[in-house]
Amino acid sequence: MAEQQIQVAVLGGGSFGTALASIAADNGAQVRQWMRDEALVEQINQDRRNGRYLPNYAINPAVQASTDLETVLHDAELVLIAIPSQAFRSVVQAAKPWLRPEQILVSTTKGIEQSGFLLMSQVLEQETGFAHIGVISGPNLASEIADKQLTATVIASADALTRTRVQQALGCRYFRVYASNDRHGAELGGALKNIYAIAAGMAAALGMGENTRSMLMTRALAEMSRFAVAQGANPMTFLGLAGVGDLIVTCSSDLSRNYRVGHAIGEGRSLDEAVDALGQVAEGVNTVKLVYTKAAEIGVYMPLAEGLYHVLFDGVPAQEMARTLMMGEQSSDVEFILPREDVQQAHRDTGHWHE
Repeated sequence: MAEQQIQVAVLGGGSFGTALASIAADNGAQVRQWMRDEALVEQINQDRRNGRYLPNYAINPAVQASTDLETVLHDAELVLIAIPSQAFRSVVQAAKPWLRPEQILVSTTKGIEQSGFLLMSQVLEQETGFAHIGVISGPNLASEIADKQLTATVIASADALTRTRVQQALGCRYFRVYASNDRHGAELGGALKNIYAIAAGMAAALGMGENTRSMLMTRALAEMSRFAVAQGANPMTFLGLAGVGDLIVTCSSDLSRNYRVGHAIGEGRSLDEAVDALGQVAEGVNTVKLVYTKAAEIGVYMPLAEGLYHVLFDGVPAQEMARTLMMGEQSSDVEFILPREDVQQAHRDTGHWHE
């Protein structure tokens, strides 16, 4: 990219935004990063460190941080938005005076907006109406990217220019960017897997074994894809990095914020205590509530999400989660091959069906 220097703006001063800003700069891009915290801006510009989120990561000196949106967005061709879901819309609204229709807007946020059950790319569409919109999703623990561990991600967009420019700007020897045209599926995968990371953390704290975790992750994948297909996504997307890939890393790693919240609750802490101990936003907590409500509304069977909702918000003991899973219906394994309805009908026909 050095011979054709792309201008990249990153909105957000968290760990993932910081890692992506530095990767783009490593690739020869001109990079500006926006954040609200003046002390953090100064630290990045002077010490090349983000002490709050990636304290041991040496940021590329070409990254320039600022609290001024106009400065950061000026002449940017690619805008990466790495803002937690609760603040995502307000930051996009604040940025709007300096956004232009030819810009490429890409969300890296794995969350859902409470009002209207909107994904972040849908918020971008609503607020801007721009043509070049995409999402980055996948098994991407920021601390490992900062350590230059081999990592892959997905750029999902119906727009070929968006996919190509993100691949050019971010692809490097340790960060590989794969393309998808199922933006909705990739984004739902990234948001939904946070729910099951909490469940996996709980299971680990309760001493459950590898068989249990494997069952949990596989049934989680069934729930995720069932819900996403009901929302218009392609089930095949869940065989990729943004589906099963992200689910594996977030359910297996104690670096995952959602896993750590679940682990603390499994140890007997309250939800508030678990979130306070983490000190960062765990998107999955908000997502559990939203998905539980939406699944009930549209009639999608999600026993894990339902059980987790009752543990987090109704004070049900974490041990009950496992029991809920084992007492649920014994239905089809992969329902896109053998529909659940066919299994249910066979049980009814033999007189052994228990709802």
